[in-house]
Formats: sequence, structure tokens, C-alpha cells
Amino acid sequence: MRGQKEVLQVPATLEDIKKSYGKISRVYATLEGRFEKGARRKGLELLAVKDGEVVLEIGIGTGFSLKEIASSVGEHGKAHGIDITPEMVKISKQRIEEAGLSDRVELYEGDAREMPYEDDKFDAVYMAATLELFDTPDIPRVLHEIKRVLKPEGRFVAVSLSKEGREGSRSLRFYERLHQRFPQYASCRPIYVEQSIRDAGYEILQQDELVIGSLLPMKIVVAAPI
Repeated sequence: MRGQKEVLQVPATLEDIKKSYGKISRVYATLEGRFEKGARRKGLELLAVKDGEVVLEIGIGTGFSLKEIASSVGEHGKAHGIDITPEMVKISKQRIEEAGLSDRVELYEGDAREMPYEDDKFDAVYMAATLELFDTPDIPRVLHEIKRVLKPEGRFVAVSLSKEGREGSRSLRFYERLHQRFPQYASCRPIYVEQSIRDAGYEILQQDELVIGSLLPMKIVVAAPI
């Protein structure tokens, strides 16, 4: 990617990540519900789902955000969710069923690099704590695939662990060391979120930042395809 400083590679394969997230899926439900609550709230606020929209979430985890999206699209909208980990899809399905929202949700177990959806399908695409899981060469591929399934007037919101302007951060360097030592568990790593999205052919409409656990900086980017 043009002009970027170093971003760590992801030594673990997607199959490795799929297996590790499957093993920790039940624990992850607790972590996602508490640890990522602030980032999820802010990301969904900027996504601003409207009644009747068709919205995709990539990397649904255990379904917290998808449940809120499904509630927001209303009876005439549709929420779609895709995740590579079958255990995550199973837990999300259960959460959606318990909320009585199954009629407005479609789940798919699959890879964001090659999604099963037709062109220009979605009013909005949401992706939180997921883009940074992909190896560096795959990030543009995922972003172009998102652009393919978005309507021309659609919007994309990414919430990601960010390295922009924080290259000297001790907490990020520590996390990068964990990523290098235990890539199958600390599988995500900080990336240049805004620049990656710009380079993939999006206009940045809005952005915000927050810090999780007083340690990990997250950037929220609202973008539109050009």
C-alpha cells in the first residue's frame, strides 16, 4: 500500500484463526459483550441504520451488533451476517432467535474475500474488529469485495485497531509482540485503517477514535465508494 509504514504480516492461516476462534467462541461472547461494548456502540451510531435498509455485517462474532442491526432495519429491512467461524455463526443464530428477529436475518458461514452476494445489494456494510485479522495483501481484496456488494450510494463503516499516528505507542508495540508470538490467538494487529480504505477507492466521510481498556486505540471510519 502506497506510502505506508510497516504493518505486521499475519503468520497464522485463516484456517488456524477459524479453529482458534471456534475454541474460544463461548469466552469470546463474554469479551465481546463487555470489552468491545464502547466500540460497538460508537460504530453502530455512525452506521446509523435506517428502517427498511438492507445491511451486511462482516465478522459477526457472537451476534451482539447483528442483533442491533436487525432491530434497526425493521420489518421491511434485512440484516445479513457473514463469519468464517461456524461456532460464531451458531451462537449468533441463537442470539437472534432469542430476540425474535430470525425473520429479518440471514446468516452465512464464509470468507469475506469472496462473498456470495450479488453486486450493489447493500445499503450499508459494517465491519468491526475484523479487517485487521486479514493478512496485509488480503486487506485490499476484502475492501474491493465490500465495494462490489455495496450500492453506489451505500456506506461502509469500519471499526479497527489503528496504528495511524500511534507508531510509538508502547501498548501497540506490546500487542504486536503478542501477535508475533501467539498469532493464532492475538491474530489481529494494528493497521493503517484510513489509508487502506482510501487506497481501495473510497471517500472518507467521517472518522472517530476511542481507546479500549485504556490500551488499544480503535479508529472508526465512515466511507463511501467512489
